[in-house]
Amino acid sequence: MALIEIDGVVKRYGDFEVLKGIDLAVEAHQVVCLIGPSGCGKSTLLRCINGLETIAAGEIRLHGDRVTGPGVDLNALRRDVGIVFQGYNLFPHMSVLENVILAPMQVLGQRRAEAEEKAMTLLKRIGLDHKAKEYPDRLSGGQQQRVAIVRTLAMGPMVLLLDEITSALDPELVSEVLNIVRDLAADGMTMMLATHEMGFAREVADKVCFLHAGLVHEEGPPEQIFGDPHDDRTRAFLKRIIEAGRL
Repeated sequence: MALIEIDGVVKRYGDFEVLKGIDLAVEAHQVVCLIGPSGCGKSTLLRCINGLETIAAGEIRLHGDRVTGPGVDLNALRRDVGIVFQGYNLFPHMSVLENVILAPMQVLGQRRAEAEEKAMTLLKRIGLDHKAKEYPDRLSGGQQQRVAIVRTLAMGPMVLLLDEITSALDPELVSEVLNIVRDLAADGMTMMLATHEMGFAREVADKVCFLHAGLVHEEGPPEQIFGDPHDDRTRAFLKRIIEAGRL
């Protein structure tokens, strides 16, 4: 049984069908990268997995348990499935440390001392323990995104969803964020990434899924998707990426 099972998932906004029947499985400790043109449904799919969007049809399961539809405990789901967005969404009136410990204290019921100890360990891991008392506006974009990742990790999720986490960053800041993802992948964290960083997807992914117009048109190991894609749409997309110098 896969850790995440996505069966026939459909998502509509009014009459517009964003996801048209997505089938996808993610194994434990696997890194799955979602690639494809803007508007293909990558971000929407991640939001559906995390329960931020309701689906019109199909089912998503985590460890075999249904996590979509009526009766689902969304708080429990979001403890198990963390999500990080391209916007950092840090609370500007709170220090870095306070941003990280807020959810573990309020949602998990951790004591402040316990939450702070774990937060400082995580911040040290990403080289930002010396920024614990700073406020977000004193940090670079890359530092803020690293804090946003740590804030999600502080909840101890079994799955991490990353939605275009480098797209709002200046190019020189991208690598410091991607290095964290590399480390998490090496530690066995199960991750799904929607990304435009094709070189990174090729390097870190166990499986790459190409989405187009709300469907998974092709999936496979990165060496196959990037080296010998079978689907005409995948080939056309990667040709444009190569011509733009992004792969």
